Amino acid sequence: MNAIVAVDENWNIGRDGGLLARLPGDLKYFREKTLGKTLVVGRKTLESFPGGKPLPGRKTVVLSRAARCGAEGCAWYRSKEEALAALAGEDVFVAGGEAIYRLFLEDCDTFYVTKIYARFEADRSFPNLDRMPGLKVAWHSGARQENGLSYEFFQYQRSGND
Repeated sequence: MNAIVAVDENWNIGRDGGLLARLPGDLKYFREKTLGKTLVVGRKTLESFPGGKPLPGRKTVVLSRAARCGAEGCAWYRSKEEALAALAGEDVFVAGGEAIYRLFLEDCDTFYVTKIYARFEADRSFPNLDRMPGLKVAWHSGARQENGLSYEFFQYQRSGND
């Protein structure tokens, strides 16, 4: 299982239900990595997608304690166990929000992280992978500039899963 996330220098990921920054290169990277795959998101993350609908070209699994609401074309589950059973054998990307990332953190072997070299006011964060034992940087892209921000793509891998 994979996770994909954009973080700032403090490993923050969002504020008021939205991303910290809109970087076309990061959105393109997200699309390239997840197209044809299965996304696991929480209800609020789904609602933050354009039109509150699943992203095209991806199967969307929503994990929520709330009753099924909103978008058609999603599979809805109330527990991690139900979702994991339904996801067996699929190429999965956990894509937020904060609670969903934390819930599936130990299930993920690969983390695709966009590090934005800035600090933002935020109310949501992601665990600092640089401080987690058993994870290593397997690849990084080199710095890019866009919209006045510098950022870089990283791939973290659990040790022993090269």
